[in-house]
Amino acid sequence: MPESGKMKNVFISPFRFYLVFFAVTITFCSLGGRLVYLQVFKSHDFSKFAQGARKNVVTLKARRGDIVDRKGNLMATTRSVVNVGVDPHSIQDEDLPKFQILAELLKLPSEDIHEAVATKIRKGNNFNGEVKKVRWVKLKEDVDEETYRNIQELGIKGVYGNFKHSRLYPGNRLGCHLLGYLNKEGVSTMGVERFADYYLNGQDGWKESEKDGRRREMPQHRSLEVSPKDGLNVELSIDWMIQNMVENELAKIVDEYNPLSASMIVSEPVTGSILALANVPDFDPNFFNKSDLASQRNRALSDLYEPGSTFKIVAVSGCMNDGLVTPDDIIDCSIARIEKGSRRLRLPSDHHPLGKISVSKVVQKSSNRGAAQLGIMLGAGRLYEYCRAFGFGEKTNFGIGGERKGVLHHPKKWDGLTITRLPMGHAVSTTPMQVHSAMSAIANGGILMKPKFINRVYDENGKTVTPFLSTPVRRVVDKSVSRELTKMLVNVVSAEGTAKSARIKGFDVAGKTGTTQKLVEGKYSRSHHVGSFVGFFPAKNPRIVITVVVDEPKMKKGLSGYGGVVAAPAFQNVAKQIISYLGIEPKVENERVVINLRNQKQAL
Repeated sequence: MPESGKMKNVFISPFRFYLVFFAVTITFCSLGGRLVYLQVFKSHDFSKFAQGARKNVVTLKARRGDIVDRKGNLMATTRSVVNVGVDPHSIQDEDLPKFQILAELLKLPSEDIHEAVATKIRKGNNFNGEVKKVRWVKLKEDVDEETYRNIQELGIKGVYGNFKHSRLYPGNRLGCHLLGYLNKEGVSTMGVERFADYYLNGQDGWKESEKDGRRREMPQHRSLEVSPKDGLNVELSIDWMIQNMVENELAKIVDEYNPLSASMIVSEPVTGSILALANVPDFDPNFFNKSDLASQRNRALSDLYEPGSTFKIVAVSGCMNDGLVTPDDIIDCSIARIEKGSRRLRLPSDHHPLGKISVSKVVQKSSNRGAAQLGIMLGAGRLYEYCRAFGFGEKTNFGIGGERKGVLHHPKKWDGLTITRLPMGHAVSTTPMQVHSAMSAIANGGILMKPKFINRVYDENGKTVTPFLSTPVRRVVDKSVSRELTKMLVNVVSAEGTAKSARIKGFDVAGKTGTTQKLVEGKYSRSHHVGSFVGFFPAKNPRIVITVVVDEPKMKKGLSGYGGVVAAPAFQNVAKQIISYLGIEPKVENERVVINLRNQKQAL
């Protein structure tokens, strides 16, 4: 056999050659096509993904502005706190003995820390049962910076914190219904926090840089940084000391009478500035989630009640303003019915027979029949107009939300008794703030002012950015009428009046009591009352107006919750403290002596 025939054929067949050739060609074409697809058609998406993996964007939270009282005392501020947690996979055995000290600093049981460290994995939310590593377990929120520094000194690897801003109310419950609060998400829900959120909130900043494979920031590659702009500060008209006086007095009312609720308002009549506003029950805005919603309601703006005799100033001042009566005109309070045209109107009864008395005595003795006759003199149309002029049946536009406008029906909807019951404060529902504003109008010479609780908004340097000015709403009655009515209201706060418990030695106090039976199951109850008192002082040159409303005081057997009993003494107690605090001078008994002394000084 020839030698060449014995040799193995080293050449492959054409079929195998082309098969391998085309396989290799198709493989490289596929890879090339895939690369073209990724690098050309999908380059934007993958570049964006890669950039996102490298880019590190951190939000720089702006600090929320402070809220202070009119003298700069801090009522709400923002502090830096730390949420402390642990990475279970970073804990080392030599750090385990330090857990007891860590627990004491965080004021937690040491078992909670050991349990957190033991939580190293968790199942994902998907259906395939994917297991993920736990890299963060929260130990405690809102840890102060000093405590966190002590934790860092322990040197426990894996225990670290995230800084955040937290709202703090240094006065705790002080002014809670006016201030409001921020919830856990940092959202303002009520009070000044919500009303002035635009000014307080500030503007967040951010910084953009790159991070390495361990997700650490590389400052050298920081491409953009925008500093946060802190919020502005708000100065209230509230006075910390007066607010504290009011809240302490409300606490005494609760201890003595255990009412369903009580409200007190203090303001300056000339400017409408609110110096104090408080309600019970109240709450601590630092722990708002531990109080029920009923305690958070600002009852001075939201709770409705029949104002009773405090409402009599409307009919009296309206009649005098229209020239229908003078303070010395006589009203026959002995009659039970009165004829008005073809109608015979039944008058309400008085607590005691009063007979024929002057208009001034009608106010002093709080005569229901006298007030009803004054309302009839005015007529339904004019009486309704004066009610509206004093601000009843509409919101005072206080501004912080939750305010109700009350109930004041148009004369078209009145029944046969309304014209005789409305002048004595029945058939109408009001808020404490409406009654307070109406009496403030009398103290302010007949001019109704819009309630003001913010003085200004200012920046970090103390410069005023936005002033909040006093706003007159309208003139309700003539100045001379308010002067005459003030004299009548001074007689109410006298030994012969219904509010002798509100008297203050050395001062002429003008005011009016109110006692209303509450409607229970459609009928007026003899055991459920709202007692109130609203007054101002000094009568000649009013500086302060105070309103006290007590809902359902629990009285001793045989006693009723009259405004002169439950509310007037509270007015007196707070008024005395304010007089001492503000240094309001008492009246001078002999003005002629003072004038002579002044003339002698000028002559010298």
